[in-house]
Amino acid sequence: MGKAVLDLQNKLPLARVVYASATGASEPRNMIYMSRLGIWGEGTPFRTFEEFLHAIEKRGVGAMEIVAMDMKVSGMYIARQLSFSGVTFRIEEIPLAPAFERIYNRAALLWAEALGVFQQAADWIGLESRKSLWGQFWSAHQRFFKYLCVAAKVCRLVELAQEELARDKCVVIGLQSTGEARTREVLDEKEGQLDGFVSAAEGVFLSLIQKHFPSTKRKRERGAGSKRKRRPRGRGAKAPRLACEVAGVIRISDDSSTESDGGLDSDFHSSPESLMDDDVVIVDTIGLPVDDRGPLCLPQRDLHGPGVLERVERLKQDLLAKVRALGRELPVNTLDELIDQLGGPERVAEMTGRKGRVVSRPDGTVAFESRAEQGLSIDHVNLREKERFMNGEKLVAIISEASSSGVSLQADRRVQNQRRRVHITLELPWSADRAIQQFGRTHRSNQVSAPEYIFLISELAGERRFASIVAKRLESLGALTHGDRRATESRDLSKYNFENKYGARALSCVLTTILSQTESKVPLPQGYPGGDAAFFRDMKQGLLSVGIGGRESRSGCLDVEKDCSITKFLNRILGLEVHKQNALFQYFSDTFDHLIAVDKKEGKYDMGILDLAPGIDEIYEESQQVFLAPGHPQDGQVVFYKISVDRGLKWEEAYARSLELTGTHDGFYLSYKVRDNKPSCLLAQQNRGKLFTVYKPNIGRQSQLETFDSLCRKFHRVTAEEAREHWESSYTFSLTHCSHTTWNRHCRLAQQGKDCAQGLRLRHHYMLCGALLRVWGRIAAVMADVTSSSYLQIVRLKTKDKKKQVGIKIPEGCVHRVLQELQLMDADVKRKQARSRGLPPPPAALRPLAMPCGPSEVLDLTYSPPAQAFPLPSPFTFPPPPPVPGPGGLLLGAPDAPEAPTDPAALLHQGCDINFKEVLEDMLRSLNAVPPAEPPGPLGAGAGAPGAPGGGGGPERQSVIQFSPPFPNS
Repeated sequence: MGKAVLDLQNKLPLARVVYASATGASEPRNMIYMSRLGIWGEGTPFRTFEEFLHAIEKRGVGAMEIVAMDMKVSGMYIARQLSFSGVTFRIEEIPLAPAFERIYNRAALLWAEALGVFQQAADWIGLESRKSLWGQFWSAHQRFFKYLCVAAKVCRLVELAQEELARDKCVVIGLQSTGEARTREVLDEKEGQLDGFVSAAEGVFLSLIQKHFPSTKRKRERGAGSKRKRRPRGRGAKAPRLACEVAGVIRISDDSSTESDGGLDSDFHSSPESLMDDDVVIVDTIGLPVDDRGPLCLPQRDLHGPGVLERVERLKQDLLAKVRALGRELPVNTLDELIDQLGGPERVAEMTGRKGRVVSRPDGTVAFESRAEQGLSIDHVNLREKERFMNGEKLVAIISEASSSGVSLQADRRVQNQRRRVHITLELPWSADRAIQQFGRTHRSNQVSAPEYIFLISELAGERRFASIVAKRLESLGALTHGDRRATESRDLSKYNFENKYGARALSCVLTTILSQTESKVPLPQGYPGGDAAFFRDMKQGLLSVGIGGRESRSGCLDVEKDCSITKFLNRILGLEVHKQNALFQYFSDTFDHLIAVDKKEGKYDMGILDLAPGIDEIYEESQQVFLAPGHPQDGQVVFYKISVDRGLKWEEAYARSLELTGTHDGFYLSYKVRDNKPSCLLAQQNRGKLFTVYKPNIGRQSQLETFDSLCRKFHRVTAEEAREHWESSYTFSLTHCSHTTWNRHCRLAQQGKDCAQGLRLRHHYMLCGALLRVWGRIAAVMADVTSSSYLQIVRLKTKDKKKQVGIKIPEGCVHRVLQELQLMDADVKRKQARSRGLPPPPAALRPLAMPCGPSEVLDLTYSPPAQAFPLPSPFTFPPPPPVPGPGGLLLGAPDAPEAPTDPAALLHQGCDINFKEVLEDMLRSLNAVPPAEPPGPLGAGAGAPGAPGGGGGPERQSVIQFSPPFPNS
């Protein structure tokens, strides 16, 4: 689609283009077709789209906010959003039933066994090209466990729906996949006869084995362009040491395309090409005793010998039998079960893309029936179902991706069913665009009441992977469409976003600790069966069973994969037993939180845009300088601000805060160390545990927490009355004096004529706002030259007068160089503007007319005045030659004529000398004067003049111009 739009624009170079999208772009790479915006290309800071994409993705969500704001500042972008007033959001985590947990654990063990069987069969037949094989394997692995995750929530969903219906509301259920493909496969196998509901999860597993199990046929069907790898002569194939359960490490550089339509949302229609984005690293094995390798391992002499194909076929049939045995206990198709438990098709409006469904009959049997009604296509059936829901015939609607666009299900004032909508999301889509589209079905204009949104997430840790993707995309979608990532934060999914630098660091720490057996810096999950030793042993085996691991080092430990991403990790742990995946995810989450806490303590925490001085109201704009910035098709401007932040805490605020404290050791403290009879004063508030938050009169809240022991070593507790004098004294003194002056009576930096901000109440910050994309490269180059880093910190603040600013924070050491660069840029833009204007020399200055007009007076420019109202214009003659300029340098010899400017640029500053309104009046009078040959009317004007008062036909006033200031003399 994007390429088609680009081609269309290239074929219509003179056309004016408007880009209109319901969701903007959830990722910067989706903006590639917007070539007419002027963000990249000739005359812009980014020569190509690739440069723009690299710069924006490098800075993440913060830079995407800058893109949206820059486009809005330039007047090229408008984003409107329906108000979320009255809309409620909540996430409900659903515990697993013990019976379901047992089934899930059996399925996880069977998939671990299947991994070994697939690898063993591939080795036996000498399969070389395994890219397609592992792409299909992990795609099926992910879909299988996603079906189980969804099935785990069905019972709770039915309870919620019935509760909301009892409250006189109606329910809309959102899901993504329907499982129709597996249903049709079973129908074909059983010749149209069904003995029960079909399990979509079982179908995924069976389809994988039947279609993609390693065989000689797969070996022959090698991909086009693939090259055969030559083996060294004289050496046979090395027999891998592989066990049935967890004996080998299968390293695959990445999962299937998990964010593609085929990987998640459609039913087994994914093409191998879409699943082969990365190369496969062939098996590495770990050294286990021969007796522990399981019955699947063959001696080297039996490989590639007679009977290998029979053994491979036997492996396949054994695995199929185990899957069918498990399938008898697996959950049935979610959509069919939901419709059945909520009253059947007579009570549930289904708006999906499937053509048929399995329904329960009154006699207890099940049958497959077509959804198509007589003479109607599936699209028309969905519209008919929508009408039944909006009319109140059916109070429950189930929508899938097929009906997530263009369907209105809100409580519309024009329809009969005006009950409040409760939108329950059973299955989160992987795309924020699609999530927004599905949410928008029940939240639209002209609605009587706003909807309620409920997100169901099971306690399976692996399901947070799907919430993580949507949370990340919702943040970026809010940043790109509204210039503020928090525009979509109300959806309450941001806490599940692990796809950032802290998530990557946490994953690296977890894998290193478990696989390489290094010391853990984070406490392990409490209550794990068998203790810490069992935790590390089980987690190591679990990671290997889902294909996460590295080569065995000389020390006997496993190296960590370099390409294991958050997406891959959260995908794969779905295949662990419930207690293992929850414990592993808890350990990962604790490590994630620990890394953030450490960075916050050290002042390094950064998640994109940083709130400058959060929680402080005393923020002022001390000065500002405006600079022109080059741009295409028009120039922009940037503003350099000097911001003053008073971070001190007044006594009144500190005392009010102390009255709210309830801890045993909370309160005011004075230091034992005294200078000039002035001890240091602070207010301590105990947090959870033994750490205290400290407030000081000069800096407000201290970023670093204090322990009770360190507090008692330096301070002693006092009453509020004792602390007040010292608090107020420190608050006043710190406005102009640094901490060195307080304790040492002088500051070395101050004596050298330099500024010292240590402990000062007043802090100065410098930030650049406006059309930032146009100066991005310049500022980054200056920063790299001064600080050896081109990192641009994007900050947000709110001043005392409620003015919001978002821009780039300029370090104090870079201010001088940045200002020099901006001044040079401003001068260049002004020179180019002067050259491009090419204004002709101005005419001789005209005398101002002494006919003032009030600012509220209306002048009719189409009205022709009477012929005798003004003297006739003098005939045209050439003006006499100008006299020799005297000392006054006057034109036309007029003693009171204004001086003509010699510099053309000075013409732009003559507003005080020329009354442009009266010049326009004089020109119109000359043009509208009636020739004298025309016979006079009753008032001296032409009687037939259509515009004259009293003329035939009356006055016809077609255009009226309202004059208003600025006119200097009006």
